[in-house]
Amino acid sequence: MEEPRVKPWVSQYPEQIPATLEEDFDLLPTYLKQTASKYPAKKALNFLGKSMTFNEIYIQSLRFANFLRNVGIKKGDRVAIMLPNCPQAVIAYYGILFAEAIIVQTNPLYTERELEYQMNDSGATAIICLDLLINRVHKVKKSTNLQHIFVTAIKDYLPFFKRLLYPYSKQPKAPAIPEDHSIHQFSFIMQISAPIEQDLSSSSVEDVAILQYTGGTTGFPKGVMLTHKNLASNTLMAEKWLYKSKKGQEKILTVLPFFHVYGMTTCMNLSIMCAYEMIIVPRFDATQILKAINKYRPTLFPGAPTMYIALLNHPDLKKNDISCIHACLSGSAALPVEVQDQFEKVTGGKLVEGYGLSEASPVTHSNFLWDKRVTGSIGVPWPSTDAKIVSLETDEELPYREIGELIVSGPQVMKGYWNRPEETATTLKDGWLYTGDLGYMDEEGFFYIVDRKKDMINAGGFNVYPRDIEEVLYEHEAIKEAVIVGIPDAYRGETVKAYIVLKEGKSVTEAELDDFCRKYLAAYKVPRFYEFRNELPKTMIGKILRRTLLEEEKQKETKPENSDENLI
Repeated sequence: MEEPRVKPWVSQYPEQIPATLEEDFDLLPTYLKQTASKYPAKKALNFLGKSMTFNEIYIQSLRFANFLRNVGIKKGDRVAIMLPNCPQAVIAYYGILFAEAIIVQTNPLYTERELEYQMNDSGATAIICLDLLINRVHKVKKSTNLQHIFVTAIKDYLPFFKRLLYPYSKQPKAPAIPEDHSIHQFSFIMQISAPIEQDLSSSSVEDVAILQYTGGTTGFPKGVMLTHKNLASNTLMAEKWLYKSKKGQEKILTVLPFFHVYGMTTCMNLSIMCAYEMIIVPRFDATQILKAINKYRPTLFPGAPTMYIALLNHPDLKKNDISCIHACLSGSAALPVEVQDQFEKVTGGKLVEGYGLSEASPVTHSNFLWDKRVTGSIGVPWPSTDAKIVSLETDEELPYREIGELIVSGPQVMKGYWNRPEETATTLKDGWLYTGDLGYMDEEGFFYIVDRKKDMINAGGFNVYPRDIEEVLYEHEAIKEAVIVGIPDAYRGETVKAYIVLKEGKSVTEAELDDFCRKYLAAYKVPRFYEFRNELPKTMIGKILRRTLLEEEKQKETKPENSDENLI
């Protein structure tokens, strides 16, 4: 008989957090129905000054579900949502689920080519989008299976959404809606469709609820099949982790995009499950965020490191009171220690690093907010989640502090990739999700990520982990943002390059940075090249796009080094 695995992290849990979830999971729309029944008049969201109650969201979700049924959407059909954060995104999300269809999360910044690929890969037959995007969507309709387009206009905030969707180009006027019988106005649907209760008895928590497309860093984007159980369990885990938060009383600053799994779980689904008020901000802008915090007093702020960095470096930070924020889970990228310390001093709350990926709905690990935490660690596995570090060669579990691949298992782990059985078999083995991230575990069960397997730099035979260098650079007083990439080098194979964004009013030379890095890093880790920029390419969630920088580097020629004396 096989010995049970030792899980040292369980002994670190405070008594308020269960090691295992005991609740039965339910269908996602059922949680909205329950919250609307218990808190019907409570404010569910605040969208730039306008609000809706939980009951209003519930009723409008039923209206949309009924209309979907009437136009022929059946159980298992795919319906895409191509919206930034707004009330319609929440209503469409739960309406699609009430209709027993599958949501296809679609980035509103997608080009026609990207949109066409995703619609064809998912087989979506309907999509809901902003009127600003109607021409883009309508153009791909003829080359996809799209039969219905639902259009929503947010007239009062048109300039705001133009800045969001067209930040670097001439902003268009509100387009004319093409004459096409398959195009439906969302506002008209809300007027004519009845809020009929939907029969969900044929649905199971094991049914796919969402197709969440990955970023496509290793080829074409893949549709991650997330079930009701996957998403409900991860949301419930988040509730347990935030044990000091109170149902019906918290406010979440919601700037993480709903179409990203991180924002979907830790902002939208958590708010619906726990009756928290969402302070919805469609686009991250440090000035607007400070104003929103001052005015609406959110208590929870899930975000990305770049968001906290931007606030800390804002010239008006000291003029604003952000002490209402008492808990922040940081994800999407490594959280620099300096950023964590500074943000906690400013807010008086807690900011901790977590870890996750789309294939796990997304969170698997986090540091404790109000209990023991380890600086530089991603924390410990969440309730009902197992994790271990395995050898890249043999898949055998490694001893404490040895670096290998992090693999995880739990109720939040995906069903697989949509129509990709071979890639599913490579990523899911014997119930374990292979993350592709390199890390190790200490004796107390705290995990550490050293880097993505694909981001590791092999410089002259030495393994270099970008995160090690980035942590050092963030300690320099002049640096606001930093990212490390491995660039082609004729002599060493790869060499280290740093992209730097400086704080306003600060300056530093390459020579000074070189001296600084050599104090804290082995010689082979010290960047050979530095490039200063005004900003770094990012996703809408604020994650720095390392692959974009790598693509730029591929178009350049790197001069060979004449010696390896600096490696020693």
